[in-house]
Amino acid sequence: MWFEPVSALDLIIKGILIGVVASAPMGPVGVLCIQRTLNKGRWYGFVTGLGAAFSDIIYALITGFGMIFVVDFIENKTNMFYLQLAGSIMLFFFGLYTYRCKPATSIRPASPKKETLIHNMVTGFLVTVSNPLIIFLFVALFARFTFVVPDHVVQQSLGYLSVFIGAIGWWFLLTYFIDKVRSHFDVKGIWILNRIIGVVVIVASIVGVFITLTGLSL
Repeated sequence: MWFEPVSALDLIIKGILIGVVASAPMGPVGVLCIQRTLNKGRWYGFVTGLGAAFSDIIYALITGFGMIFVVDFIENKTNMFYLQLAGSIMLFFFGLYTYRCKPATSIRPASPKKETLIHNMVTGFLVTVSNPLIIFLFVALFARFTFVVPDHVVQQSLGYLSVFIGAIGWWFLLTYFIDKVRSHFDVKGIWILNRIIGVVVIVASIVGVFITLTGLSL
């Protein structure tokens, strides 16, 4: 096995980063979260994001367990080199897609009813879980951060919990920010936010390619 010794702190930090990156782009659930924050109140937007976070952790677990089944493949240093390189390239295109995404196409007519917090959370979950392509994003992130480490059950469990915490943290901060600037935030604000997130992901992916090619460590 070529993996370097891993600590719980390593996987916690990586998990939080993965949770934030997976949640940050303003796709359908992100736009829905912002709409509900503006139209219904902050906590309605937050629980929508919370539902999305539950969906994300399900897909993260599916991705992680799937990669464990090919552990012989990912334990090979050469294979992992190409997997990390591919992961960084996938992140680049994901960042480019986020940068060019037009949030206006995801905006839905505001519902006249607030519904319950549970209802808003469930719909946030369903919107996210209906897009299984997010698995490819988790594959890219897990490969880039060498997140799946066999035979480290406790640390890996903390890592998955950290993915969930990172996602929740993002939705908490986003709804807090949107609530504070609600009178100045519109579709253009979502567009600008997507552009910023896209640039950050693109830069991170380029750094990832450089790190992989030079053999440096994160």
